[in-house]
Amino acid sequence: MSTYVIGDLQGCHAEFIALLERLSFEPRRDRLWLAGDLVNRGPGSRDCLREVMALGESAEVVLGNHDLHLLAVARGGAGLKRKDTLVPVLEAPDREALLDWLQSRPLLVRRDATVMTHAGLPPQWSIDQAERRATEVEECLRSEQAGTFLERMYGNQPAAWHEALEGIERQRVIVNTLTRMRFIDYQGRLDFAAKAGLDTAPAGFAPWFQFPRDDQAYLLFGHWAALEGRTPDSRVRAEALDTGCVWGGSLTALNLDNGERISVPSQQ
Repeated sequence: MSTYVIGDLQGCHAEFIALLERLSFEPRRDRLWLAGDLVNRGPGSRDCLREVMALGESAEVVLGNHDLHLLAVARGGAGLKRKDTLVPVLEAPDREALLDWLQSRPLLVRRDATVMTHAGLPPQWSIDQAERRATEVEECLRSEQAGTFLERMYGNQPAAWHEALEGIERQRVIVNTLTRMRFIDYQGRLDFAAKAGLDTAPAGFAPWFQFPRDDQAYLLFGHWAALEGRTPDSRVRAEALDTGCVWGGSLTALNLDNGERISVPSQQ
């Protein structure tokens, strides 16, 4: 049995199928972890959802910011953006089944000290703290309050976690940290303006993985295509898995058992 971790699909269904074939993936034997953003920008969001959903317990998926955007459009009253490619999902005959499945996905998957989230894990959060905070949002998304949460989820404030936060502000910081984080400062404050390469870091900020941790966490994340699968000057064990398939790069899988990376080129 092998466990493979794959970065952002973002609707790149043809490449996803090609990568599974390259891995000789067998659902009855192997396991698949997907680092979020199954949908949007690419042409095959609906088929990506169907494909992963059909894998059942063979696939572990965390929610990314684009997945949450789909849920916000479908169930939180948000509007589609100009570059969105979500209409085939929204008009699918199995729309509600796909959305129900997606909405029940976690924000964090953990195997001992190995942790997968969409955007990473700030050094100010222990693994146990991150798991508890992720669970807070997951429980909300599975409750009768989910629609209200999805309506109010967006926003850049508060920009940093503190224990006194309550309600939507607390949930928003958790979501932003686990699905949108790139650059932070020493206090863990998030910056949302810089979205490209490392040379775009604002003064006083650095990539979250360049800050040391107090544990031996092994962190798996997607979200940041500009890294091209690298974490330069990292002070933690971190694997960047978004290699920009939807932008003409590649779709990459990491074999958790031996550390090998396997990629297929983009067809975009």
